[in-house]
Amino acid sequence: MQFSFDHLVWFAKKPEDAIAPLEQLGIRVIPGGRHETWGTYNTLSYFGLSYLEFLGIQDLKLAETHHENRLITHIVERLPKENGEGPATIAIRTDRMEELAERLKQKGLTVYGPIPGERVRTDGQTIRWSLLFPELDSQGQKLPFFIQWEKSDEERLAEFQEQGLLNEQPKFESVGFAVHDLEKTTAIWGKLLNLNPTEEFNDHNLNAGCKKLTLQGTELLFCSPLGDGPVADVLKQKGETPFLIALSETRQTQFLEMLNGYWQFQ
Repeated sequence: MQFSFDHLVWFAKKPEDAIAPLEQLGIRVIPGGRHETWGTYNTLSYFGLSYLEFLGIQDLKLAETHHENRLITHIVERLPKENGEGPATIAIRTDRMEELAERLKQKGLTVYGPIPGERVRTDGQTIRWSLLFPELDSQGQKLPFFIQWEKSDEERLAEFQEQGLLNEQPKFESVGFAVHDLEKTTAIWGKLLNLNPTEEFNDHNLNAGCKKLTLQGTELLFCSPLGDGPVADVLKQKGETPFLIALSETRQTQFLEMLNGYWQFQ
């Protein structure tokens, strides 16, 4: 079964606040629209089919009713906290959702979904998809969720290009995750996604030992701290979570903290 990176969900009290600071760095962010049945809304930044979603709550009472949608329960729980904003989780794309759901259940995971979803764009068009949320109850391991779009990859990319939504130059290189147990986490994710982790290496900017999973679309970088530094700070303040987005072909080299997360421009 083939998987592709789909998007990084970034919790934000006001998703529109991501537009100005990122545009100053040459990254385009557009209004996305409303999830009318979930009580949330977003802004989006597309890098081909891999993209960033800045997600916020528009109607808290409505959002609080969606117990099966683990993304919505996650944002309702986390966003009000002091360090609630920032990178939160990732979505993995598949075109065999029903088969995946059965396979994960057979492996003993708790599975929520498939759950239908839709978003009303600012131009009034409705976009549809389905979501699947696997959980490992006994191990307390945070996992990605899965998404299957109503339209094919080719149709979606053609629409993005036609509508002029894409960031043409930067490439969405990788998402970094702060984790306590590097070996255990990469083994679990590797098994889930049918991928083999790389050998461990040291990242001096992060002061962390890291491993990668090379997923189609965008790499996944897992890091455990070797001492003080960004990874140690994230684990202390937020626990295990995505924390870093790396963009390549940006015509600049910098590492900075912005919008309650870390950014690496190469």
